[in-house]
Amino acid sequence: MKLISAIFIILLPLITFANSGVPANRHISVHGTAEVLVEPDMAQIIFEVKSIEDTLLEAKRDLDGRISVLLEELDKYAFGQGDVHISGLKSKVYTKVGTESGVALSDNYLALKTVKVTLKDIKKVDEFIDFTQRLQIDNIKKINGLSSKATQLEAEATQLAIDNAKAKGNKLAQSFGAELGNVYSISANSSSSDYDASGVKHIVLSSHRNSMATRNNENPFTQQQYLGARISVKASINVVFDLKLK
Repeated sequence: MKLISAIFIILLPLITFANSGVPANRHISVHGTAEVLVEPDMAQIIFEVKSIEDTLLEAKRDLDGRISVLLEELDKYAFGQGDVHISGLKSKVYTKVGTESGVALSDNYLALKTVKVTLKDIKKVDEFIDFTQRLQIDNIKKINGLSSKATQLEAEATQLAIDNAKAKGNKLAQSFGAELGNVYSISANSSSSDYDASGVKHIVLSSHRNSMATRNNENPFTQQQYLGARISVKASINVVFDLKLK
């Protein structure tokens, strides 16, 4: 039994090292990162179209009618294929309860669809918001800044992350009297985009208290939206280099 235990203890470090994903010879593992900032030239606007009626059928008919009017009016913006996306129908039942009796009085039915539109010209955001409000659609949920050069920016960020990894590797290797050899392995993380919080554009959506929108909007008060002034495209890469002694 003692012999078996001794063999296990000796082999365990070898097994762990074999599964570590690094070479057995001299090597260095480097993590490179990069970030590219750019002003958005496009925008994605996400909003909800909703209707509340006494029956689900009435709510659905009213909602479909408003969606049809919206689609007809959207033609003036010359949206291309894939620029407009409308979700499936969602519904919910609201039960009215008497404030004094506590007894259920009646039900109201909510029908809702989410609409996403991509504007190729970010300068038309305010105009488009005014347009949706004229159609009594106030429930804008989110506005995202986009770039028409997204693919190019991701490639640029990836190349900068590669350069960053090489620079870090060379500096560390030289500090220990060595130089970088061949690449043993590469693990690149997907580029990610987010929105820089500095310098945002503030958009105020006024409410229409006396319109159909008030009845169909759960929050009839003034809504505020923020559109990021810059897009941040990030990339990172993990590289393992062999080391060569000078």
